[in-house]
Amino acid sequence: MDEDVTEREHLLRQDYHQQTARIHWHELQTYYAGGSVIVVAPGLNLVEVAVQLGLDSTACFQNWIESGEVAAVSDEQALIWYESNAQLWAVVAAPWVLVQQADDAPFIE
Repeated sequence: MDEDVTEREHLLRQDYHQQTARIHWHELQTYYAGGSVIVVAPGLNLVEVAVQLGLDSTACFQNWIESGEVAAVSDEQALIWYESNAQLWAVVAAPWVLVQQADDAPFIE
């Protein structure tokens, strides 16, 4: 069983690495309006968060949510990104779109 989990984790990581790209916030508006966009704090590895989501790692997500490292995008943050049409890193871990600020994107801490 551990071998199956390890193989699945490896395949997810490889898949999410290939899917990760920069995208402008305006292109994510439909997903944001649908409540599907999750922001990942700059200190976390975006791909690793997607992998843990794909593995249903509830404990990891509870810790990240409690610490504020993973959260729904706030209306205030969305407005800031909208006004600047910020370019963010993003990866789809269906049904969610995980985003993380790029170095040059404005961010509320």
